[in-house]
Amino acid sequence: MGKSKQKLSKINKFFVLVRIISDFITDILFPIKCLRCKKEGAFICKKCLKTIPKNSFQVCPVCEKAITLNGDLCVYCKKLGSSPLTRLFVVSDYKNKNLSKAIHLMKYSFVSEIATPLGELSVETMTKLGNFATPDIIIPVPLHNKRLRYRGFNQSELLAKTIATKLLPGINIKILANGLIRKEYTKPQMKIKDYKSRQKNIKNCFISNPLFEKEIAQKRILLVDDICTTGSTLNECAKELRKLNPKSISAIVLARQS
Repeated sequence: MGKSKQKLSKINKFFVLVRIISDFITDILFPIKCLRCKKEGAFICKKCLKTIPKNSFQVCPVCEKAITLNGDLCVYCKKLGSSPLTRLFVVSDYKNKNLSKAIHLMKYSFVSEIATPLGELSVETMTKLGNFATPDIIIPVPLHNKRLRYRGFNQSELLAKTIATKLLPGINIKILANGLIRKEYTKPQMKIKDYKSRQKNIKNCFISNPLFEKEIAQKRILLVDDICTTGSTLNECAKELRKLNPKSISAIVLARQS
């Protein structure tokens, strides 16, 4: 038994060494460069990160017309009761080339490191507004297991981790990565142009995890996703979470794309 453990330990050390050497060679042949200024060292350097404009105001997440405090529902949409969300923070504009390129690299070129600076943009937006209660729990919008295996990470969860550690310096907000489960494998929303088709595509795709019912009940929840199109995904997530009786459900996305 002891020899088996020693052998396994040597194998693990070997693969760690191979990975370190591989990363070292990759860094030499293909050094990390800022996507904007091409300076080596980071995919988005701090200077260029500041050039991505953050929205100076927020609008109602339903009608997208009324300017509201912190992206709250406007009076009219609140009366209609058509949204399970309390508010939606939108960090920036998807038309900004630096932002859209960064999101594309993160999702489709599997550059997970970009999630950290993009998460910092989210924190800056929420800190700037400041007129809302800090979330008790952060829940990233989940990927289906098939897409998670393909990509290797959930970009929304990586964004959530940065927000959880930096929104309140010195305090880590709890993340429930499995607070929601994506039970259906669907076509990406951004590839569907028609509004009703997007709603149909995502309808009943999520289920709230009953294991966390006591943790979520009467808590302020923050949903995290990268892009919002029609809002159907966030609404479906919030609709499921409402079954666990939270106090409020806010959401934050990097950008909203129509």
